[in-house]
Amino acid sequence: MPLRLPDNLPAIQLLEQENIFVMDERRAHGQDIRPLKIAILNLMPLKITTETDLLRLLSNTPLQMEITFMKLKSHTPKNTPIEHMAMFYKDFDELREQRFDGMIVTGAPVEQMEFEEVSYWQEVSRIFEWARTHVTSTMYICWAAQAGLYFHYGVPKHDLPKKMFGIFKQRCSAEKKLPIFRGFDDVFRMPQSRHTEVRREDIDKHAELTIIAESEDSGVGIVMAREGREFFITGHMEYNPDTLDNEYRRDMGKRDDVEMPRNYYLDDNMENGPFVRWRAHANLLFQNWVNYYVYQATPYDINQIK
Repeated sequence: MPLRLPDNLPAIQLLEQENIFVMDERRAHGQDIRPLKIAILNLMPLKITTETDLLRLLSNTPLQMEITFMKLKSHTPKNTPIEHMAMFYKDFDELREQRFDGMIVTGAPVEQMEFEEVSYWQEVSRIFEWARTHVTSTMYICWAAQAGLYFHYGVPKHDLPKKMFGIFKQRCSAEKKLPIFRGFDDVFRMPQSRHTEVRREDIDKHAELTIIAESEDSGVGIVMAREGREFFITGHMEYNPDTLDNEYRRDMGKRDDVEMPRNYYLDDNMENGPFVRWRAHANLLFQNWVNYYVYQATPYDINQIK
C-alpha cells in the first residue's frame, strides 16, 4: 500500500530498505484519491521504533493512507528527540476538530500504576471519548486495550505474579467467520509483554463485549465491541522479531519478575535467536482491519463519521 507519510520521517528510509512502498507528501498530492486518514496515538517510549513497526504492517494493502501521529500535551517523552516530536507529531488539541477513518492507540510503560494515577489519564480519557464520535474504527493495543476497556466499560485490570512474556497460541472464538479473521488458521500466535491482565469473568459481564481470541496460557487475546468499531488487543502483534529479545536483555539481572520469553527462542536457547511465528498473522490482522472495518465501513465524506 502507498503510505502517505510526512517528508523526512525516519521510518521512510527504514521501510524502503525492506522494499516496502511508501509515498511522501509531495508525490501523494499528485494522485486524485481520497486517502484513508489514520491517526496513531503513540505512547511507547521508543517512538521511532513503534512508528516503523506499525507502518510496516499498515503497508500491506493497496489502499492509500494518510498517517497522522498524535501526541499528548500533558506528557513529554524522554526517549525521543524533541525535534522529532515537534516535526512529526501533533497535539490532540490540534486534531480534535478532525475526523479519522481509523485510529491506533499503542501500549505504554505505566501498566502497574492505577489508571487514575497516570499523569496523562485525563487527556487520554478525552481522546478515548472523542474517538467514539470522530473515528470509524479504533484499535487499542496492550496497555491501551486495558485502559480502553476500563474507561468505556469499567473492566478492571489485575496484577500478575510475574510478567506475561513470550509468544502464546491464540484460538479464534466461535466468531472465526468475522472479517477480522479472514485467512487465519484456527490457531495463531501473539507476542505478550505485560505485568497485568484483563479477565474473561469481568468481560463476560458486558453483553456489548465479545472475546474473539483467547489463549490457555496468556488469557484474553482480542476483544471486539460495537461491531468492530473498537478492538482491544492485549498483546503486540506489531512487534518486530527482535523486540522481546531486546526487552529480555535489558531486564536481565534488573528485575526478579521477568523470566526468559516463552516459546520465543529457537529450542528455548537465546543463543539461537528468535523463532518467528507470528508475522504472517500480524500482517493479516492489520490488513483485515484496514479493509473490512475501516475502508469498507467509513463514509466517503469523512465529515459524516459519527
